[in-house]
Amino acid sequence: MPLLELTPDELLTTTRSVRKRLDLTRPVPLDLVKECITIALQAPSGSNRQTWHWIVVTDPEQRAAIGRFYQRAVQTYLGSEGSCGSLYPEDAARHAVQQRVGDSVAHLGDRLGDVPALVIPCLDASAAPEYNEAGMWGSIIQAGWSYMLAARARRLGTAWTTLHLMYEKEIAELLGLPDGIVQAALIPTAYSIGTDFKPAARQPLDQVLHIDSW
Repeated sequence: MPLLELTPDELLTTTRSVRKRLDLTRPVPLDLVKECITIALQAPSGSNRQTWHWIVVTDPEQRAAIGRFYQRAVQTYLGSEGSCGSLYPEDAARHAVQQRVGDSVAHLGDRLGDVPALVIPCLDASAAPEYNEAGMWGSIIQAGWSYMLAARARRLGTAWTTLHLMYEKEIAELLGLPDGIVQAALIPTAYSIGTDFKPAARQPLDQVLHIDSW
């Protein structure tokens, strides 16, 4: 499959969380997911430990079971005080954006079990030094983002979510994860409906940039 013709800057600024535009009817070849993970393995890894593992769930029954846990987690999250749709009520324009995000979270929550491939990046926590949790999690997060970039270039849509971790133990048991292997995220993966994603609205640089001191 030819890659999308995106410059590095375009790839970095248009890789979005895709929830409503996932094609749930089109299978995703496992070889394509493996290709994206192979690229992800080139991400920085603290001390070059490479303590990552990747679970790819394509079995319909397994996906459905994870989807049920996820749906419950989404309902709990959206009903909580700090959910995305409740943020920034003092700013009408920004609050409207947050409500749209909440709608898309709810949409995925009802359909996660139908997404063709669920990718779960994991860590071997037993192999990481206790004094450096930032390094441990930073390594897998960078690899997960690299996976999402590689997927975007191949016309796949993804989203980074951790809501399933409300049921981390149940999902670990479902997937047979050994002791010490912890889930870092859940990345639903499907062909995207259209590829014309745009940069998101973000805070102005001068509101978040500090040089030499705060």
